[in-house]
Amino acid sequence: MTTLRSEVVRATAALAENGVPSPEADALALAAFALGTDVAEVRRRMVMLDEAEAGFRDRYAGLVADRGARIPLQHLTGRAGFRRLDLSVGPGVFVPRPETEFVAGLAIEAALGLEAPVVVDLCTGSGAIALAVADEVSTATVYAVELGREAHAWAERNVTDSGLAVDLRLGDATGAFPELEGTVDVVVSNPPYIPVGMVPLDPEVRDHDPELALFGGSPDGLAIPLAVARRAAQLLRPGGLLVMEHADRLGVRLPHGLGRTGEWTDVADHDDLTGRPRATTARRAPRA
Repeated sequence: MTTLRSEVVRATAALAENGVPSPEADALALAAFALGTDVAEVRRRMVMLDEAEAGFRDRYAGLVADRGARIPLQHLTGRAGFRRLDLSVGPGVFVPRPETEFVAGLAIEAALGLEAPVVVDLCTGSGAIALAVADEVSTATVYAVELGREAHAWAERNVTDSGLAVDLRLGDATGAFPELEGTVDVVVSNPPYIPVGMVPLDPEVRDHDPELALFGGSPDGLAIPLAVARRAAQLLRPGGLLVMEHADRLGVRLPHGLGRTGEWTDVADHDDLTGRPRATTARRAPRA
């Protein structure tokens, strides 16, 4: 008898051999997807030494082979967890990462301290940050914009499926929401920030995330983040907060770049839960 446990153990070893960073977690997630259940139930069946039926073995083998080829786990399952949400993702949209949950948390914390905050998510991708704010700050009015048509379609699906109130638009973040200028309380963004010419090491990123969501428009990766920050400065009221994700190597350069504009006060950088520089916050300076 071939057990579910033996199949998961074999899959874990195969994924590890192919360099998948979290082989056991991914093997369990793929087993849950193939069985139409959750990871907790897979673990229970593994303890009970349930038999792995032929139909499952075939489905599971195909999924494990695809994951071993470094197709993102989320593309195979079609789902990505983000804070309290379960989002639809796939080809054409940047898969939200755990570090971005930390960035969303900074925006949520800021919005929770306000009575009826207006929050804008620039470069929303799958809609993850905007939807997390709408989910966790019930009094917020949330807007989001995405330039990529495929990514916007995924975000639109997530807004519809979640039932959360997000005003989602297709367009360029650097000119978005002219009707909101000077009135926004919090602007949050995870813009493209990989330096042009740099090749991402992870195959999941290099081969599957859309280039539009990756590259920051200049050799230092700062051109697009600073352009998005300029738009944020136009949208925010005096004292309003910008929260922007960045690469860990930009933990000094992005705050410095914002500080030089004269548009910001209280510029600070924040380490994520792994201790790496991950997000810059800044308050809109009073207008002259």
